[in-house]
Amino acid sequence: MIEMQDVWKTYPDGTHALRGISVKVDSNEFVYVVGPSGAGKSTFMKLIYREERPTKGQIFVDNFNLAKLKRRKIPYLRRNIGVIFQDFRLLPKLTAAENVAFAMEVIEAPPKLIKRRTAEVLELVGLADKKNSYPSQLSGGEQQRVAIARAIVNNPAVIVADEPTGNLDPDTSWGIMRLLEEINYRGTTIVMATHNKEIVNTMRKRVIAIENGVIVRDEQRGEYGYED
Repeated sequence: MIEMQDVWKTYPDGTHALRGISVKVDSNEFVYVVGPSGAGKSTFMKLIYREERPTKGQIFVDNFNLAKLKRRKIPYLRRNIGVIFQDFRLLPKLTAAENVAFAMEVIEAPPKLIKRRTAEVLELVGLADKKNSYPSQLSGGEQQRVAIARAIVNNPAVIVADEPTGNLDPDTSWGIMRLLEEINYRGTTIVMATHNKEIVNTMRKRVIAIENGVIVRDEQRGEYGYED
């Protein structure tokens, strides 16, 4: 599903964010990306959904060659990738249902399909009764559930989640993780960057650890491996 071959990323200021990364993520895997702040995790995640381009190397996501992908083709790539952010990034003037529907309107899905899929995913994330609520009327956990609904509404092959529990309390975080596990169980590949030691050590998925721009550890049923 995802493959990086000798990927380097150097920013204009000379910072080497990634140095010769090579890794594969199979379809339907659930992978944690861990490491100290500034290790290169966010760059790693951004490369997957083509927010950044590699300085050197090849990246393949769901049969797209990202290093050679023309700008006009990026929307087609992103139909296959759902992205979840730490800060939710909901549109404040749209209701929960409208925020979710917007992701389908962008790709010009038929109105009947938009209505049906929006209702389905809000039901899945447990927010069918909050469909007409605005982000300001929702708790942090509810806003993140809307963000997850938006990320999955187009049936993406991959979800990239960058610190999705970072702004949430522990109980709410576990609710979000159970939801992501259910989405993974239904067949979606999930790559999640996190600093949450308890979640990683409890759920025991594959762990890729990045330090100073290189992968230093890649373990099935791995542990977090860092002090809080």
